[in-house]
Formats: sequence, C-alpha cells, structure tokens
Amino acid sequence: MGQKRILVTGAAGFMGSHLTDSLIRLKHRVFTVDDLSGGFLENVNPKSQFTKLNLTNTNKTKRYITRIQPEIVFHLAADASEGRSQFMPLDCSKRNYLAYLNVLVPAIDTGVKKIILTSSMSVYGNQKPPFSEEMQTKPVDIYGISKEAMEKATVILSQVHKFHYVIIRPHNVYGPRQNMADPYRNVIGIFINRLLEHKHFFIYGDGKQKRAFTYIDDCTPYIVKAGLENYSGEIFNIGPSEAISINRLAKHILSHFVANPENPPKNLRPVHLPERPVEVKDAYSTNDKAKKLLGFKKTITLGEGIVRTVAWAKKKGHQRFRYVKGLELVSKDTPRTWTDKLL
Repeated sequence: MGQKRILVTGAAGFMGSHLTDSLIRLKHRVFTVDDLSGGFLENVNPKSQFTKLNLTNTNKTKRYITRIQPEIVFHLAADASEGRSQFMPLDCSKRNYLAYLNVLVPAIDTGVKKIILTSSMSVYGNQKPPFSEEMQTKPVDIYGISKEAMEKATVILSQVHKFHYVIIRPHNVYGPRQNMADPYRNVIGIFINRLLEHKHFFIYGDGKQKRAFTYIDDCTPYIVKAGLENYSGEIFNIGPSEAISINRLAKHILSHFVANPENPPKNLRPVHLPERPVEVKDAYSTNDKAKKLLGFKKTITLGEGIVRTVAWAKKKGHQRFRYVKGLELVSKDTPRTWTDKLL
C-alpha cells in the first residue's frame, strides 16, 4: 500500500496517539486533530501535522476537512465518560454523535475512501455476555446511545454515498499515556493515580462486576490492520475474552504498591460506594471474529500490562484530578466522588 492521506481525530489522547505512531512508522502522511480536553500535546507525534480543533464547531471542522481532504479517517475523538453521560447528556451527545457528523459529512463530500470508527462495547447494553458482533445493539446509557447512533449513521451514509467503513468495539483499553487525571473513567488509571498519592481508592457497588481489559499494544495493531487492509462493512470486537472482577483487579494493582496486597495498609484499601445508576454488571466480548479475520492474538497478560502501566505512571507521577465545571444534571444518585470531589 502506498502513502495515504490519513486523518486521526483524538490524536492527543491515549488510543489516538498510539495509533498515530503506528501510522507514522508505516510512512503515511498523517493529519491529527484534538481539542486537548482530555489529551495532551506531549502525546502528539511531532511527525504528524497537528491542529488543535474542537470538532463540535461545524464550520471550523468543515473548513479543516475540506482543506486536507483525507482518504482515510480514523475517528477516535470522543467523550468517553460512560458513567457520567447520564449526568451530562447534552455534552455527551454533542461531543460524540454531533462531532462525528461534523467530521463525516465534509469527509464524504471531499471523497473520503474509508472511515474507521472507534465505537464501544456499551452498544451491547445489559445483554448476557460474552457479547458477539452478531448481537443487536441495546444500549442502556446515554453514552451507548451516542455510539450506537454513530455506528448507524456510518452504515446508512455508506450505503448512500459509497465509502468503505469498519467499526471497532474495543474492550476497556489501558496502558501508558492513559489520562490518569480523569475522575470519571479509566478504572485502572484512577486506581493507580490514587495509589501514587498514597490514598485509598473507590469501587462502585460490590466490586463483583466483571470486565475484560486490553493492553494498548494488543489493540492498536488491529485497528491499523482493519483500516489499511481490504476490510469493509465489518464490525470487530477487539480485546481478550477473559473477564475479571473489579475486586480482583484492585488486588492486582495493589500488589505493585504494597508488600501484601491481601492485607494492605488501611489507607490503601478500596472503599466501596453505592453502585452507579444503569451501570452494566458484566461486560466482556468474544473475539472469535477478530481472531479469524484480523489474526488477533493476546500477547500481554493483565499482570504484565499492569506492571508496565504502573512503571510508566510512577515516572509520570501523581496527576491532579480534573473535574468538569458543573454537571448538567445532579440527583441523589450522582456519585459522591464527583459531587464532593473525593478524588
């Protein structure tokens, strides 16, 4: 494959920056955008052509897309705070669905060949896991609804305007460059950031809820492959099939901070809070399709991934948590970690 003009949105963020690095190594001409609301300039590959841009601005985004005319778009920009979306529904919808349409419409108009949309397992909702790509989407939260809308808009517009697309549904990706300062998402990052300050961390509910976690190096190569090779009209779950409870995850992380994770100092023990509203109890997926078509293979165990992430985090140091100025909706069910800024 020759050099392509590629746009990566959310390129200062965690997943977007790793993806950009991979595309640069493959000698493509990569244009990158981010509004820096959750990403960091230090993550941006200097060999990419970076523009600070808020994709919710329709006119500016249209002018930008019209100028660069990308052949391929990897869309990773998102408001990925799933739990917060019930308390910020307008912001979530604007920064996910509407921002995506602001990219998609001018990209189609200028002749884009392929869109790779990073979606979410949240579109499966509260169905019985493991989730497979053949399942109907049944989101139960505002974030999941916005991701489902993005997926469906992609499918419909591709049928009408004849571009190729691939939809990626990753599993709880973690690793170096994750935003540890976000108090609303990234459970591994939040736990580690609290421990770096020698403080306890919080678990919502009983901690028995199960998730599958994907180390970044076991995710990025398959997004690249799905985007650059001849896949079209496909949906892929990307990540391991093994699930772990949040309680067990906490013990894994504690083991890298204290001598005896089974009996850590009282100030480092997890503190349980009421469960968050409409949070799915168990969420993990099959990866049979990704194995068959993309050659997906898990290479980094959760234990090794945590070791690597903790090592990176210790070098970076504790990050002060950054809260939004105000939630759109507040009720008795709003997590205290947000209303009282407990982190």
